[in-house]
Amino acid sequence: MTATGEAPLRFALVGAGGIAQSYVQVFQGFAEGEVVGVADLKPELAKSAAEALGCRAFGSHIDVLDAGCDAAIVCTPPATHFDVCMEVLEAGVPVLCEKPLTLDVASARKLIEASAASGVLLTMAAKFRYVDDVIRAKSIVESGILGEIILFENVFASRVPMEGRWNADPSVSGGGVLIDNGTHSVDVARYFLGPIADVMAVEGKRVQHLEVEDTARLFIRSLDGVNGTMDLSWSIDKEVDSYIDIYGSHGTIRVGWRESRYRQSSSPDWVQFGHGYDKVDCMRRQVTNFCDAVRGTDHLLITAEDALASVAVIEAAYASLGQSHWAQVGEIQV
Repeated sequence: MTATGEAPLRFALVGAGGIAQSYVQVFQGFAEGEVVGVADLKPELAKSAAEALGCRAFGSHIDVLDAGCDAAIVCTPPATHFDVCMEVLEAGVPVLCEKPLTLDVASARKLIEASAASGVLLTMAAKFRYVDDVIRAKSIVESGILGEIILFENVFASRVPMEGRWNADPSVSGGGVLIDNGTHSVDVARYFLGPIADVMAVEGKRVQHLEVEDTARLFIRSLDGVNGTMDLSWSIDKEVDSYIDIYGSHGTIRVGWRESRYRQSSSPDWVQFGHGYDKVDCMRRQVTNFCDAVRGTDHLLITAEDALASVAVIEAAYASLGQSHWAQVGEIQV
C-alpha cells in the first residue's frame, strides 16, 4: 500500500532490454506501483526481468495489456515507440515512454493528439529533470544570484562500445549519439533556458566504424539569446566532474556526478549544494511523478510540449548536420 493507503498501480513493462533493467531496480520495494507483467519479443529477456520482479512474462505488449494493468512503461527501441505507444493509448492505458518519444515531429504530434483526444496520459522519460542537484541548480539560477545567464554547457561523453547494438542501427534508433545522449541534453537545456530557437550539429570523427555518428557537438541558441554547447560521445570520456556548467554575469554553477556547487564572482569560495547523480533515485522520482499524475494528485513534470520540443530540436539538429549552418527549430504547439 502507498503512504495514503491506496493500492499500488499495476504496471506493464514493455521491453526488457538495457534501460528496462534500471526500471527493475526502481520497482524493488516501490510502494507506489508494481510490475504485473513484462513483455518482450525475446522470451529469455522477458522471463529474466519477470523473474526479478516476481511477475509474468509475455511475448508482446498486447498480451500484457490484455492481462490487465493501470499504466505502462515503454522501453522498446525508438523506431517502435509510435506504434507501441499508440496501441497502449488506444487500450486506455497511460504511458511513460522512454526517450526519444518518437523519431520525428509528425509522429510525436499524432501521439500527443491521441493522448489529448482520449484523455489518457502520455509522457516521455527525462530522468535528469528528476535529479535533486539539477532541481536545486534551477532554483539557484532562478534566484538571480548568478546574474544574467550567458552560456550553458553540457557534456554526456563516455566510452561505450556500440557495435552490434540497436543504438547504432539508424533504421531502429533514428540516428546515433545525437538522438541518444542528445535527447537528454536538449531537455535539460530547455529546463534551464526555456525554448530553443536554433541549433547546429557538427559530427566528430567516427572511430567505431558505425553507420551513425559516435561523437558530435551540438550548438544551441535559446529564444532569449543564450548560447549553449553539448558534447556528446560514445567514443571519448572527457573525464569532467560536472556535466552541466552554467555561466552567469555574476557567477557560475556546476552540476556534477559526485557533487554540485556554485560560486558568485564576488566571492573566492565555492558553495556545495548537492551530492551528485543517482540513476535509480531519479528514475524512481520520475515514476512516482507519473503515478501521482495517473491518480490525479499531481501534474506531469514532463509535459506534451516538453516531449514534442525535444523531438523537434533533435530533428532540426539532424537537418543541420554536415551543412555547417544553423537550423531553426519549428514552432512548438500542442
